[in-house]
Amino acid sequence: MSGLRTDEKMVLSQEIVEHELSRLRFDAAGLVCGIAQQYDSGEVLMVAWLNREALKETLLTGLVCYYSRSRKSLWRKGETSGQVQRLVEARLDCDGDAVLLLVDQTGVACHTGRRSCFYRRFSPNGLETISDPVIAPEALYGR
Repeated sequence: MSGLRTDEKMVLSQEIVEHELSRLRFDAAGLVCGIAQQYDSGEVLMVAWLNREALKETLLTGLVCYYSRSRKSLWRKGETSGQVQRLVEARLDCDGDAVLLLVDQTGVACHTGRRSCFYRRFSPNGLETISDPVIAPEALYGR
């Protein structure tokens, strides 16, 4: 891993970020896939989309920002729920169209109140829920 202390986050310079963003292969909608993984346990937390602006903000601030396709705007993870993702390391895949974000997740990553969005598995009897909510979604978003 990166060797960062738990209170640190990865932040890159403007010059490095601009140069490295040119290596990415954004799709026709200007997006790349982002996979969030807990840096110390390897747990896959979620998959979301990043546009150039979201990835740039993530790399410059060390706080993960995604692009919401439904709202058509930046989505700063944890902005309303407090469940932030602090960037520890970012990796680009071999094709340049997916980014692995090694993060330190505060609380839960899923809007359902679960630690991970991957809480269902396929089984011979159909989808099976394998983890319960840690917190009620209403408590996360004040609804």
